[in-house]
Amino acid sequence: MSLPTLTLEAAQALDRADPFARFREEFHFPVSAKGERALYFTGNSLGLQPKSTRDALLRELEDWARLGVEGHLHARRPWYPYHELVREPLARVVGALPREVVAMNTLTTNLHLLMVSFYLPTRERSCIVIEDSAFPSDSYAVQSQVDFHAPAAGFDPRRGVLRLRPREGEHTLRTDDILDLIDQHASSIALLLLGGVNYLTGQYFDIPAITGCARERGITVGWDLAHAAGNMPLRLHDWGVDFAAWCSYKYLNAGPGAIAGAFVHERHLDRTDLPRFAGWWGNDPATRFDMTPDFAPVASADAWSLSNPPIFSTTPLVESLAIFDRAGGVDALRAKSVQLTRALTETVRAIPGVRVITPDDPAARGCQLSLLLPGDAREAHRRLTAAGVMADFREPDVVRVAPTPLYNSFEEIWHFGEILRRVTAH
Repeated sequence: MSLPTLTLEAAQALDRADPFARFREEFHFPVSAKGERALYFTGNSLGLQPKSTRDALLRELEDWARLGVEGHLHARRPWYPYHELVREPLARVVGALPREVVAMNTLTTNLHLLMVSFYLPTRERSCIVIEDSAFPSDSYAVQSQVDFHAPAAGFDPRRGVLRLRPREGEHTLRTDDILDLIDQHASSIALLLLGGVNYLTGQYFDIPAITGCARERGITVGWDLAHAAGNMPLRLHDWGVDFAAWCSYKYLNAGPGAIAGAFVHERHLDRTDLPRFAGWWGNDPATRFDMTPDFAPVASADAWSLSNPPIFSTTPLVESLAIFDRAGGVDALRAKSVQLTRALTETVRAIPGVRVITPDDPAARGCQLSLLLPGDAREAHRRLTAAGVMADFREPDVVRVAPTPLYNSFEEIWHFGEILRRVTAH
């Protein structure tokens, strides 16, 4: 379908009507080499810093200086229950019950800890299903889990990972093909672990349909939501997902290396038969300070946490989630996100030679569009950067552009289009 070109006047009109425009001023924007505010389209890699974050961190540092260890109970925001500050906001972001979520560790660490409990292979049923274009860390984690379990379970680790590949000549996966593979190999699949939004193509998978199909066949289902949390409306509890994990430094704007999150469905929270790697913070708080050697897991997702939360990497998440709540949450922001990606699609498709490999259907994508540019894509990306655009390049030839609804504008998309047109005309 032919789409109209976004004009500067139309972009400015959309910005004037944008109910979320006021949140743009709550973030710091990088400055380009020209000394101007950069066109920042890399919230899918690292979200911008909320302006409130600096003061919030300084308050914690001041309380540490002023109180020392007493800050655990007497800081302005006491540290001992600090993780509780983000429990309910995170539950709203991913569509969970509060006790089903916990902020802890980092993403790949959480995936490993959850697979300890939920990847339980046997000789007959040992495979893990992932996308062929999964983020490398997921591929490493999955293969290392397979290699670890294979000797004891007696299966060939070379056949322990099933990789979903698009059809010839296509870039994204069809839901029917995913369901067919699950059905075809159901008797040998122990775990399905996909990215909610694929990092390379920006494709958003049909989580409820895929989860339902797999669970009906006795397959455990986990999701890596690194590119979905804070980007797409999620209903993990209602969809019956077994477990999920995500980082908070992308769309959740909590800063580089910030604390990650995990979800475990409530049907698993009272189970005593699940293996797990235990730590002090997963013990029931009612007996935590009895200091006994026997682990008594708390009946919440906290049972998978190991240590008390790192205050200085949790504080930015507290600040960012407060902005999400004031904006009405991901569901409210989604309407603008759809408008932004539609405007971006209109803009780039009017430029000769530019191809969008992210699905056309707004229901099958979030903020990110992945572009194939004519000629030397790496050189085109270099020119974009020199012109003040912050997008990113992924091998071998993909430029990812992610306008995020909390802080990107329609006028920025128009300016991006003008720059991309000049860059690709070389």
